[in-house]
Amino acid sequence: MLQAVGITKGPGETPHEYTFISQDEAQILKTGEYVWYELHHGQNQEPRRVLGRITERHAVQQYPDTFLAEPSVPPDEIAALIGYDRSASDLFELRVDIMGYYDEQLGAFINPWIPPPSGRAIYLADDALLATVLSKRKQESIGSAHIGDLLTRGPGAVPIVIDVKELVSTHLAIIASTGAGKSYLAGVLIEELMRAYNRAAVLIIDPHGEYGTLDELPNHDAFTERAANGMAIYRPTTRVFKHDQVKVRLSTLTLADLRYLLPEMTDKQHHLLSRGFRRMLDKRKGNPHWTAQDLLDAIKESASAGGEGERDDSGTIGALEWKIEQRLLDNEMVFSPSHHLELRELCKPGQCTVLQINEIDERDQQVIVATTLRRLYNARMETDRGKVSAGDEKHLPYPVFILLEEAHHFAPAGDDAISTRVLKTVLAEGRKFGMGVGLISQRPGKLNADVLSQCQTQCIMRIVNELDQHTIATAVESVGHELLRNLPALSKGQVIIAGSAVNTPVLCRVRQRITRHGGESHDAPAQWQTYFAGESVADRLRADAITVRNDTGPRLYR
Repeated sequence: MLQAVGITKGPGETPHEYTFISQDEAQILKTGEYVWYELHHGQNQEPRRVLGRITERHAVQQYPDTFLAEPSVPPDEIAALIGYDRSASDLFELRVDIMGYYDEQLGAFINPWIPPPSGRAIYLADDALLATVLSKRKQESIGSAHIGDLLTRGPGAVPIVIDVKELVSTHLAIIASTGAGKSYLAGVLIEELMRAYNRAAVLIIDPHGEYGTLDELPNHDAFTERAANGMAIYRPTTRVFKHDQVKVRLSTLTLADLRYLLPEMTDKQHHLLSRGFRRMLDKRKGNPHWTAQDLLDAIKESASAGGEGERDDSGTIGALEWKIEQRLLDNEMVFSPSHHLELRELCKPGQCTVLQINEIDERDQQVIVATTLRRLYNARMETDRGKVSAGDEKHLPYPVFILLEEAHHFAPAGDDAISTRVLKTVLAEGRKFGMGVGLISQRPGKLNADVLSQCQTQCIMRIVNELDQHTIATAVESVGHELLRNLPALSKGQVIIAGSAVNTPVLCRVRQRITRHGGESHDAPAQWQTYFAGESVADRLRADAITVRNDTGPRLYR
């Protein structure tokens, strides 16, 4: 038989709130916990369980202050001496946000728009009910991603599963302070995307080299699907491209890209670059590939053809030539006249691709991201519209998901980076062509607000900075303010998941990763101790003394 945990007191401040009173002797009614009451529609309809989430807890009756004046005397003893009725103490008033009753046909909560009357019994939601209604997908079903379990319940009691279809269609943001576990959570998500029940095409932009451990994916049976005879019929692949393998073909650059790569140009240099770029493209209509020297030659030709001879523009042309040589000709590690990574190499179902660009200049990183996203967007758009066929370089006949680490570097607030413009286009239009984006950032206050607001699924971990908290509160509509107040109190590995990929915002405990985490901080004291391990202190000092004698540089001795 169901045991009530409290009785409703009355409505709250809004129509979708109510309060109830409970003694809560078992201390189970925590903030964030789920309770329900029974709603009776009519005589011929079954009653509905209207679910709600506890958002506030206040004591309304406890021991009198005089009982607590002497720390050495327990208040229970004072109560017993004077005959104080202990059973009437420790009453709590709890505020509940009404979520509604879950409609299986609609797959959503229906708010009754009226709070329960005073005196209605309140019950604690059981694990089975929560496992059914909180997540849109069932664990290990096609299109599911098991992220962890409900924080207010025991480990594994209520799995939290997000909807991968919604994730890709409406984009994702993972926001957390340093050390809160955002990269770890991203690793868990990637593991789920590479499971046999998803087999996703995933591309990770990795500016810190943290995701290389995902090359362990093919080695774990958890990601392998086998036939009845034991033969593997699916096993994911991982491709990790180092910084020297990530090339941008010059012909994929636009005029806007060139202007961004060549900063601090004068108006005259902008004019000459524009005319030279257009002239070069007109001359090479049958051959889209061009080199930096082709661009320089076209700039000189256009200056002469326009009647603005070398006598007037030689200094401007020389300065522009120097900029182009520095950024394009002498930067062969990034820019190539003929080579770049093919889209089918980057994105393939069942493949996780990691672009490690950690040793590349930040401005070049932004151009790499801009050109890669633009190529993927154009390929998906033209393939979807039937403009390209199999064998064409732009033919990409499947959706892709791009995870962008340190997103505030590629879409900074107040700075019109070239990658920001492309990201805005992809986030706004990419869903129509099966192109999803996940943004990861530790500083949402430094992330472009328009970009952040386009992400309709949010995973928010511990945030302490007030500016970042304010940014989240204004940019993220699906998370209530009462949940956001918990951000500073979240521990490592705890996350608020909200938005279109779940039925309702939930507090989640992130599950343990299967592959190793590549973003662990260095243990400095342990590494200092290791310096002296493996050989005697005398041998170490002797080696250091030899180094000092061989060093002819200036030294100061006390």
